[in-house]
Amino acid sequence: MAGKIRAGMGGWTFEPWDASFYPNDLPKSRQLQFASRQVTTIEVNGTYYSSFKPATYAKWAKETPDDFVFALKAIRYSTNRKVLAEAAESVQKFLNSGISELGPKLGPIVWQFANTKKFDLQDFEAFLELLPDAQDGVPLRHALEVRHDSFLAPEFVALARKYGAAIVYAHHDSYPEIADLTGDFVYARLQRGKDDNEHCYTDADLKRWSERVKEWAEGALPEDLPYVTATAPSQTKARDVFVYFIHEGKIRAPHGAIALQKLVDF
Repeated sequence: MAGKIRAGMGGWTFEPWDASFYPNDLPKSRQLQFASRQVTTIEVNGTYYSSFKPATYAKWAKETPDDFVFALKAIRYSTNRKVLAEAAESVQKFLNSGISELGPKLGPIVWQFANTKKFDLQDFEAFLELLPDAQDGVPLRHALEVRHDSFLAPEFVALARKYGAAIVYAHHDSYPEIADLTGDFVYARLQRGKDDNEHCYTDADLKRWSERVKEWAEGALPEDLPYVTATAPSQTKARDVFVYFIHEGKIRAPHGAIALQKLVDF
């Protein structure tokens, strides 16, 4: 038994993709429709910067295939603050903005924290207590993207595991890499790609990532990734896995996602 593996990229509107990814005669209004039939998931970055209306989420759901899933970055006002315990209003405003219109196409919500945000056990737990399990009857899955080395602490891993939130594994040159499994799904952002690689990452790197991703989906821990603690979850269980090609190598990111999906599907 293994969980569902999905590979995608960040967003679907990026000017260089007009030449490198989309057909020449494709209207911009149909880019989501096209992209969602090439990859199985997309991480939406726009929701981090501004609010969207319920009708927009409903439109996205209508334009995409039945088995497609969106990951949404939560609005930045909920995480870019000195005291996270005071984020209740921002958190609720985002959750009430219409994200439930996506229905079963709503994937993980990513709560991204600035690279200056340090780990404070009490305050971070107060924030996690603000995150509900469902919105308008739609189940919610929460992923935590932290960018400060103070989170390389067993207490943080234990806290995330207590609340069932997944720690985002960031394959990044400077952000902390935390591969500990803390939720019932895995969320990885691959951020070391190159535009001069046909598939964003080299073929050899993609092959190794496909092996790691399969291990994650089976509930196993890849041996060559960095962990904060030696303590694994008490039970080995299948996990859905979400992998996004983000940031570096963005021009080739869709091709990386397509290539990785092929490797894990066959």
